[in-house]
Amino acid sequence: MPDSDVGVSPEDGRVVSAEECERLWAAWTPAEVAQRLSDVTVPWCVTAGWALELFTGGGAREHSDLEIGIPQGRFSEIVAAFPSFEWDVVGDGRIWPFPAKSSDFHQTWLREPATGRYRLDVFREPHADDRWVCRRDPSITLPYEHLIRHTIEGIPYATPEVALLFKAKARRDKDEADFRRALPMMDRSQRSRLFEWLSRVHPDHSWLESISTYQD
Repeated sequence: MPDSDVGVSPEDGRVVSAEECERLWAAWTPAEVAQRLSDVTVPWCVTAGWALELFTGGGAREHSDLEIGIPQGRFSEIVAAFPSFEWDVVGDGRIWPFPAKSSDFHQTWLREPATGRYRLDVFREPHADDRWVCRRDPSITLPYEHLIRHTIEGIPYATPEVALLFKAKARRDKDEADFRRALPMMDRSQRSRLFEWLSRVHPDHSWLESISTYQD
């Protein structure tokens, strides 16, 4: 970690601004991560904006970071795949050295010690045996075989209805753009699942009307 991180309290963490996060991030590409995890048997997938980028075919926008989702009970196997790196837990605008606060927050940033740069954000997700469980509503689940899709090159990514369900909360400009780009390319079952899940988690969301238009 950079010099400013020396002496971080495991209890208090260190406050980190959006500007500092942008400066510290130098994310790998999905292809680079897939190569580094090629021998790992953990069911993992690219999530968030990059997942939608892989679904729609790429070229939509730039991405400042890269997130993947994994079953939280198998995080140790991901750690073992990066023996020369270090991990930090992130949440509420603070950073703690892993494993501090790891039970309170799901985001874990992979840090390159030599540069202090963050290369990968690992979401430690709830699961039940071979099923992914949504951390915002545990009644929403999918078997990993339905959660994870693959590009022609074999890069695993989260099915678009899952990526959009999590993007629906923030509704930033980039989230709206991702939704508009992905929706026409989703099949009927994907749109139906997204409509059902949004109706539970965000029942007044404006995306519901747009999805209904495609379902008619």
